[in-house]
Amino acid sequence: MPKVFVGYVQTVSSTVSFDQLKVELELLEEEAQKEISAAADSDSLEKLRVGLLGKKGRLSRVLGNMGKLPASDRPLVGQFANLLKTQLQESFSERLQFLKAEVLTALVASETIDVTSPPIGTPLGKRHPLIKTTEEIVDLFCGLGYVVAEGPEIENDHYNFTALNIPENHPARDMQDTFYLDGNFLLRTHTSPVQIRYLEQHSPPVRIVAPGRVYRRDSVDSTHSPVFHQVEVLAIDQDLDFSHLRGTIMAFLKAFFGDLPVRFRASYFPFTEPSAEVDVQWRGRWLEVMGCGMVDPAVLEGLGLDPDRWGGFAAGLGVERFCMVRHEIDDIRRLYTSDLRFLEQF
Repeated sequence: MPKVFVGYVQTVSSTVSFDQLKVELELLEEEAQKEISAAADSDSLEKLRVGLLGKKGRLSRVLGNMGKLPASDRPLVGQFANLLKTQLQESFSERLQFLKAEVLTALVASETIDVTSPPIGTPLGKRHPLIKTTEEIVDLFCGLGYVVAEGPEIENDHYNFTALNIPENHPARDMQDTFYLDGNFLLRTHTSPVQIRYLEQHSPPVRIVAPGRVYRRDSVDSTHSPVFHQVEVLAIDQDLDFSHLRGTIMAFLKAFFGDLPVRFRASYFPFTEPSAEVDVQWRGRWLEVMGCGMVDPAVLEGLGLDPDRWGGFAAGLGVERFCMVRHEIDDIRRLYTSDLRFLEQF
């Protein structure tokens, strides 16, 4: 008898009725709905969802007792549990949409401007980062004895190409896809025409720095724009050689970037010979920042200057690239969005 009694007790304690399990599931649903409604943000809602419906969640722990049910009751409990899970998932989804809507409403309210309200003050304007970068570059060269020169943005073929040793059908024209206008006019592709115009009006020795806007048929992406800014540097004097060019560029880059490593690479430009591209080491890689070279004798001869007496060097840089490196801007398009949230950082 004791053995039978013990066996009976074990049998009773190891069984669960359908009604008991159903009550547990109903209580779980009631508690879950209250907790879902009280969730304050999407993160806490996600933690609650995992705690309820996850692999080791509360619903799984309750359903772990299904094995103790009679075989005939298990399908009924399974159907009830599936229905409960579906209802909870819908509640989670509705609450998440509500929380997202709350966040969006608050964001819109914080950025809404009431144009009918009286002003409370006039905010001070700031210089655009491209203007500030251009001014700093120009100031550095002016400190080295250069003067500022400017020229028209609408140029003709002679000044933009031919006078710079780029005759018609020259392959170098393919390097600069051009916006052509009516007649013989075009939007300048670089600020190099300024040096030709300046030398037509001024006899050497000359040292000029020429900032300005230029245009090319570039596709817009994070590093290219069809409209951008250049600064051209030109020095014409007697007895100038590549060491003067290198020393000038090194002094300028050190003043602008600090102690970044610099390297010169042989390159090709039709109006300089020899030519080089200049890189700085930034974020663990070499980044091209400007091109330069000794003025080609053909350019001087075209201006009526004796290349045996006069020599010089020229350099050109993109202001956007210098601005992006200085301020660690990841996309050139940010400089043209007029987004005050971005511009107010400078």
